[in-house]
Amino acid sequence: MKNIIFAFKDDLSKYKQIYEQFKLLIEQGKLDANEQLPSIRELAHSLQVSRNTTLMAYEQLVAEGYIRGEGRKGYFINELETLSFQETLSSHYKKPPESLNPILIDFRAGAVDQEHFPLKIWRRMSNQVLTLSESFQYGEPFGEVCLREQIATYLLQARGVKTDAHSIIIGSSTQQMLINLGHILKDDFLSIIVENPGYDGARESFKFHQFSFETLPVHETGADLLQLERMKSRLIYVTPSHHSPYGVSMPIQQRHTLIQWINKMKGYIIEDDYDSEFRYTQQPFPSLASIDSARVIYLGNFSKSFLPGIRLSYMVLPQPLLNRYKKQFLNFESTTSILSQFTMAKFMESGEWNRHIKRMRLVYKQKMQHLVSEFKKQFDQNISIIGEQSGLYLLVKVYSERSEEWLIQQASIYGVKVYPTSIYFVNNNTDIPIIKLGFTNLSFEDIQLGVKLLKKAWS
Repeated sequence: MKNIIFAFKDDLSKYKQIYEQFKLLIEQGKLDANEQLPSIRELAHSLQVSRNTTLMAYEQLVAEGYIRGEGRKGYFINELETLSFQETLSSHYKKPPESLNPILIDFRAGAVDQEHFPLKIWRRMSNQVLTLSESFQYGEPFGEVCLREQIATYLLQARGVKTDAHSIIIGSSTQQMLINLGHILKDDFLSIIVENPGYDGARESFKFHQFSFETLPVHETGADLLQLERMKSRLIYVTPSHHSPYGVSMPIQQRHTLIQWINKMKGYIIEDDYDSEFRYTQQPFPSLASIDSARVIYLGNFSKSFLPGIRLSYMVLPQPLLNRYKKQFLNFESTTSILSQFTMAKFMESGEWNRHIKRMRLVYKQKMQHLVSEFKKQFDQNISIIGEQSGLYLLVKVYSERSEEWLIQQASIYGVKVYPTSIYFVNNNTDIPIIKLGFTNLSFEDIQLGVKLLKKAWS
């Protein structure tokens, strides 16, 4: 084996740099076909890296067909044409290289089931809306009254929230509403308590206004509310009905504890109720806003439960904040489509919204159960599943020495796209890698194939 010198750079992981160096040498013909590579232990010692680092580099090269492993003998260079190496991959190679590999199965959370989407009904109502003279004007700055009235009715029936159209603000997204809200709150609050792990998009919205953070620990079993006693902030953001990302729901005792604490602090709870409609074991839990509307800012949206592209979210504000909000943003145009608002109002008024939720709860429950079943069948005791009781995604904790990054990259080589959870942690770190898997826009066959490919990728 020829001497190889690696000059490591700080901005790339070492296993990637080792992989890139060997790949380049093989493509340039500087390493001979069938030449034996140093053992994992030898290479790790000479480069002063861990054996796991060199193993990951070799496994990547094996997956892309540049080298092969021959049992206990070691690793050897495959024969490639230096000018057209991509067209003459060794017969040992089973999958195309990552850069050429199409995504077969995308476990993205946030996509909706296209097959069951009420396209004809929505299109018919959209066409009706276009005949209204109001559709050819600028809309109300805080949202159309007809939609706000329908949302108020729905929140009372489904979430126990007593409100009226006047107290509801319509916007385009949760993040946009949090940014607007932060503009109102920053005069009275310098810091905010956020869940850790928790929704990263909310943290970015609060960072926009330079709030400082205190973190509330959340575990797979729930939030540690005892930590509130040592905190100074009087503002807290939570996802109590379906924690993001763990999926755990806050029990009623903890909800009352949180309400009592915020009344003592004379602050506000920001309750993000982003997908409370989809609970598969019991009825959705009552919202915090249904217990105490004076101290709770309630956020909801139609993106998760209906259609992301509709760009419709809403917020229920307590009276003191509502007056300040409307005074501040009175002269700003609405951030969401007036056509979408009118159509959604018709959709809800006709009863189609409730029928859609009832139908999709059953569809998504079946998909969730199928995904869980396939994972248990394929992986046995090597994984644990988090959050299968509710929501539109689940988490898979993988008991492996591999990193989250490796699991995601290896899955992509096999044509499967999966997603990280490290982004939800304030320090971007988890002791054991946890992968996020959405399932809403996948068929049962897609789910089965995706899990089988993950089994191959992660073995």
